[in-house]
Amino acid sequence: MADLTPLFNVKSVAIIGASNKTGKIGHVIVKNIIECGFKGEIFPVNPKETAIAGLPCFSSVSRIPAGVDLAVICVPAKLCPEVMEECGKKGIKFAVVISAGFKEVGPEGLELEKKLLLIAKKYGIAMVGPNCVGIMDTHLPLNTSFAAGFPLQGDIAFISQSGAMLVSIMDWARSVGLGFSRVISLGNKADLNEADFIGALADDPFTRVILCYIEDVHDGKYFLEAAGRAAGKKPVIVLKSGTSQAGALAASSHTGALAGSDLAYATAFTQAGILRARSMTELFDLAICFSYQPLPKGDRVAIVTNAGGPGIVASDAIEEAHLSMARFTKETLDALRANLPPEANIYNPVDVIGDARADRYAFALEAVLKDPHVDSVVVLVCPTAVTDPVNIAHKIIELHRKYPDKPLLTAYMGGITLADGVKILTQAKIPVFTFPEPAVRSLAGMVNYMRRLENRPEGEEIRYDDINPDKVKAIFYDVIRDRRSVLLGSEAAAVAEAYGISAAPIKLSLTPEEAVAIAESIGYPVVLKVASPKIMHKTDVGGVKVGLYSAEEVRNGFIEILENVQRYLPNVIPYGIEVSKMMPKGTELIVGMTRDMQFGPLIAFGLGGIYVNLLKDVSFRLARGITHAEIAAMIAETKAATLLRGYRGEQPADMISLIDMVARAARLILDFEEISEMDINPVFAYPDGYSALDIKITIEF
Repeated sequence: MADLTPLFNVKSVAIIGASNKTGKIGHVIVKNIIECGFKGEIFPVNPKETAIAGLPCFSSVSRIPAGVDLAVICVPAKLCPEVMEECGKKGIKFAVVISAGFKEVGPEGLELEKKLLLIAKKYGIAMVGPNCVGIMDTHLPLNTSFAAGFPLQGDIAFISQSGAMLVSIMDWARSVGLGFSRVISLGNKADLNEADFIGALADDPFTRVILCYIEDVHDGKYFLEAAGRAAGKKPVIVLKSGTSQAGALAASSHTGALAGSDLAYATAFTQAGILRARSMTELFDLAICFSYQPLPKGDRVAIVTNAGGPGIVASDAIEEAHLSMARFTKETLDALRANLPPEANIYNPVDVIGDARADRYAFALEAVLKDPHVDSVVVLVCPTAVTDPVNIAHKIIELHRKYPDKPLLTAYMGGITLADGVKILTQAKIPVFTFPEPAVRSLAGMVNYMRRLENRPEGEEIRYDDINPDKVKAIFYDVIRDRRSVLLGSEAAAVAEAYGISAAPIKLSLTPEEAVAIAESIGYPVVLKVASPKIMHKTDVGGVKVGLYSAEEVRNGFIEILENVQRYLPNVIPYGIEVSKMMPKGTELIVGMTRDMQFGPLIAFGLGGIYVNLLKDVSFRLARGITHAEIAAMIAETKAATLLRGYRGEQPADMISLIDMVARAARLILDFEEISEMDINPVFAYPDGYSALDIKITIEF
């Protein structure tokens, strides 16, 4: 990870491509650096000028008589490699390349960008961009961007892959008084990316919340390491655009079909402790709440309102967000009963009714804030004829200062009538919403962050001493030599066995007599299946015989399967017939795997058999770094967990063995990157152990 500490402490900046012409990017950047109050040295560079904005101008970087910490490059793209070479020879270690015309314009631009990056790497220059807006630091202060204006100082860091999104947010933020610590435009991310900056901001004393707008992640492992470490110190909130499920269309397994590209991001974010916003509104609602309010100590929420309907709406939102309606102590209820009108509701939500003025609001709010069973409060204000929004706002601020350890959010449900109160609350850093639902969603985000902090997975990466990777390598070698990508059932079962996964005995037979001998060795009843990687759905072509109890049935079944395949698929020559032990019925589950381009293998658990695509009751985790505790949590997320605990008098399943099975499957797919997809479906779960019945493994090289 790049050390970006010096970037946030630069003492000298060269603007290469600086200009005296109003409207030129080079002119705006020089002006922005001067006007933001940068206290270091500023060196404009332009061979056609002697002075810019009252500062001496240099014909080239090499002509600058002093050392330079940061180069801001805004020359035409074709000149950027030459300029970067000069910066390298000058000893500059950081560069922000504003210039556009690189990979975003096509293949020629991509080649130019690669050349630029090679030069930067040659001299050890850490590069932001190209094709970016620039970076802003309100605490240094420094503004290397061409954005209009400079952010207010605050404790929110914003990293954006979109320059247009960034400048729009900066303009909006100034209008609502929202401040930032650092603002970073990533551009094309040729060198430094979101993971580098998240890692740096994790230790930044001026940053309390890290926000990201991203469109993709190039190195999933690096991103998760940086973001996961940061999320353990402060909230990391990400808006990921491009949530298409198109990647699932090409998948051939159940697991692959259920896991789209967006699901991989969602799973990765959850495991790393990252909060995911689904809109720009939600991203900044969360940022404001984390910046302005303390973290909640629990999920118990109290509502104070002057109208019943909004209170009900807020209560519904709390339940939908998996928060809890706070239940007041007897002392709180007695105090509310004694001091509120008879028509008021003293239970949560507390309805102080429509004629409530500031003093009644204040009494009810203080009563619930004092209650030890309340972790946070949402105050709703509707504009009745007697509502006093300004004085209510002052009382809210006063009580928040008196009880600073509990988050306090408000919803001023109106417009112009409540505007003065909204302004007062905003200036006092009390989050104000127009409606209850976004307030509750933001509070839920804060609670979820606390839950993730408390439940961060612990433990070493799962390893086993009783596995046989060499056996798996030998099987894969035979499959590749046979020019196949899909393993036969008997081969897949042997792979599972090599990793200690309990599978139903299965062997390949080439003749009816061999099938009978196998059946008698493993014990009746047995199942026969045609062995061919070209036949995806074996039952559709009569390629399966279930519940065979004698040698005659096995012999006849063998012949019937071959005849059926010959009839339906005359061009397919089976490898033989697989004979497997017919296992007693259990709870049907699926354990599967698919590989994501950015984050590597995803492992799935859920209801199996015919229920996979019908109910889609599947939970996913990244295989890398998974722990036994994480697997247990993964299982608990599914409806299958209810059945496994013992439903309607049934005995509970052996959870320890199931967790071990998932862990062994994760170890297998981590050890063999050539496995592209795997389905173990169904797995029969028993009160004592389990059995994998059907295993499908696809490999790629």
